[in-house]
This record gives sequence, structure tokens and C-alpha cells, in this order.
Amino acid sequence: MKPLKISKDLLAGLIFIGFGLAFGYASLNYQIGTAFRMGPGYFPLVLSGIIIFLGVIILLQSFATSAEDGPIGRVPWRGLILVMVALVFFGFTVRGLGLLPSLFVSSFMSASASRQTSLAGAFLIAALLTAISLLIFVWGLGMPLRVFGPWLNF
Repeated sequence: MKPLKISKDLLAGLIFIGFGLAFGYASLNYQIGTAFRMGPGYFPLVLSGIIIFLGVIILLQSFATSAEDGPIGRVPWRGLILVMVALVFFGFTVRGLGLLPSLFVSSFMSASASRQTSLAGAFLIAALLTAISLLIFVWGLGMPLRVFGPWLNF
């Protein structure tokens, strides 16, 4: 019997399954409801099921194909840290700074996570994403989101 070679697909499938199980377990703390009367836990549970399903498909593909796709490579710590910090920053500042500054800074940090994106490109991505989000959520849907929060005194 050949030893199991760890491939990128194998790891990706396990990661998908792990995240799906974690979010599925967390969704059980909310009322699920039915398809006709969905509770707050219904959508996260269905979404976690889809993520687990995709993870199983990716995992099975890793056994069907050869692991000759090269080494797994190093972990992109810069990108991982920037994306995580961007999420935490947005969560902590959206009420105090408002949607526009929080979303712009978070988008800029996330876009800067890729080494292939220049600072000008990250700025453009953040500006476009912020403008589109403001148009959709504040103007289009009329959600009561503060564009500038109380910390800025506007």
C-alpha cells in the first residue's frame, strides 16, 4: 500500500469540511425553523451543509488525481494576517467610525493582502467597493447605516 501523499486538494477539502462543521455546529444555537418559516439558524445551517458537500467533493478528487502538483509551499502569513485584522477592524469600528471609513480601511487592508496588488490598485479596489456598498445598502435598500459615525464628529 502506497503512503498517503498530502496534496493541496486534500488539505483544501479538510479545511472546507472543518469550517462547514464549525459553522453548522454554531448554527444549532439558533432556531432552525422550516423551509417555509426559516429561523435565524436555517441559512447558516444550509450554507454549512453546502460547504461540507464541496469539501467532500474536493477531498475525493484529491484521491482520484495524483499528488504531483508540486509542493504545498509556504503559508502566506502577510495576507492571512491582513485579512484577519481587516475583519476585526471592521467589526470594532463600523459603529464608531461609520460605514464609509470602516469599509474603506478594511477593504484597503484586504486588497493589500495580495503581493500582486499595488497600493494604487488596493486604493482603487477599496474606493470602488466602498462606493458600490454605499449605493446598494444605504441608497438602494435604504438601510439605516451611518455613513460617518460619532467618533468623527461630522
